[in-house]
Amino acid sequence: MTLHRSTPPATVPVALPGRAYDVMIGPGLLAQAGARIAALGGRRHVAVLTDTTVAGLHLAALQDSLTAAGLTCAALELPSGEGTKSWAALERCCDFLLDQRVERGDVVVALGGGVIGDLGGFAAAVLRRGVRFVQIPTTLLAQVDSSVGGKTGINTRHGKNLIGAFHQPSLVLADTDLLATLPARDFLAGYGEVVKYGLLGDAAFFDWLEDHAPRLARDDVAARVHAVTRSVQMKAEIVVRDEKEQGDRALLNLGHTFCHALEQATGYSDRLLHGEGVAIGCAMAFDLSARLGLCSQEDPVRVRAHLKAMGMRTDLRDIPGDLPDAEALLGLMGQDKKVVAGRLRFVLARGIGQAFVTGDVPPDQVLTVLRDAA
Repeated sequence: MTLHRSTPPATVPVALPGRAYDVMIGPGLLAQAGARIAALGGRRHVAVLTDTTVAGLHLAALQDSLTAAGLTCAALELPSGEGTKSWAALERCCDFLLDQRVERGDVVVALGGGVIGDLGGFAAAVLRRGVRFVQIPTTLLAQVDSSVGGKTGINTRHGKNLIGAFHQPSLVLADTDLLATLPARDFLAGYGEVVKYGLLGDAAFFDWLEDHAPRLARDDVAARVHAVTRSVQMKAEIVVRDEKEQGDRALLNLGHTFCHALEQATGYSDRLLHGEGVAIGCAMAFDLSARLGLCSQEDPVRVRAHLKAMGMRTDLRDIPGDLPDAEALLGLMGQDKKVVAGRLRFVLARGIGQAFVTGDVPPDQVLTVLRDAA
């Protein structure tokens, strides 16, 4: 299958009652952004939130598209990096949007990766108690995960994403052409979230990734569109069943309990990108599952073999610099949003594609997995 630039994009509906929207996936969508945003209605002035790195790569193309559709725009460029998901940056966003006189019927555009999407979505959620926003995710991680489902938020010194709101976008435009500008490390970090979908609920997709994932890293358009589309389909199905994470949506956190503790331990720095933490967390979740007798011993071996074949990190020892000991990391997990009545909930697996959520995990087994990975 070969995709050409004229090929219609794939469209994945997120069919939430009263808050339904489409996720459009394919090459060339940034050039269509103006027309698709104009079709949403509202004032003919658009406020754009982005970061300095993305602005240098893609902001001019977005502005040209908006202008061609008869829209004017103003853009706020924020510093790149996880440190921007902060109270101070949220205040800057809200002040900028109020300066632009953004009203409830207007459209705010988040152009960037997961940091800008989460921050911009949160600003849209709290401004005037909720204004519309459009996600234009520019990284693989954002295209398959953070841009879909309405989770928005910022980090604090207590942990990641502990302050936020559920606020669904009005449209998501995932232009797969933009992935060509990603550094190799960032692309592979996004792949950590792609492989997560196969591991949590679609063994056939994991099989496909084992055979085709190297093509994703080589800018194969058809492979990238398929991987992003299948990932978004799986997330959309889960979000529609459980928008606010009261049940099934917690499955999307496979690997994240370990990941969030590691991100906090590394200061949300470039020592560990989010998708790298997810990959390590998935490997450790399968280790824990096998240790508890839930899945075969071959499953974690297969997971690690695939991640390593893609050149990804799989263990704590792969993270540069010193880390807290196992007991301290377990303590950091206690700040995770998935803690219920003081008990950690883990996403474990009975096999590849068979994830489930449980709060019945002995802490000593978690400590053993952490020590073995160090």
